[in-house]
Amino acid sequence: MELRSAVRQLYKNLIFMGREYPKGGTFFRDRCHAVFVKNKDVTDPEEIKLLIARGEYVIKELEALYRLRKYRTLKKRYYGSETYEETIIKNIKKFDET
Repeated sequence: MELRSAVRQLYKNLIFMGREYPKGGTFFRDRCHAVFVKNKDVTDPEEIKLLIARGEYVIKELEALYRLRKYRTLKKRYYGSETYEETIIKNIKKFDET
């Protein structure tokens, strides 16, 4: 029974995390639902644990994706279109001129 609750919790976490997915929350929800329905007949506890571990890996990948998107947004906001290296070189030249 504890595996059943772990699977339900994993599904809830994936659906919650998928709301901000770049292709849309409904796209992610439909794909997630399809995977869970495909594996609904799995009864081997070891295989269920492997599937849960794969789902937790997907959650970690989603978190990394969201962090990267946030980082890129902040970088774009502060540096504009120029790269970090270009900004440093420009600042060094300003410093050398003074």
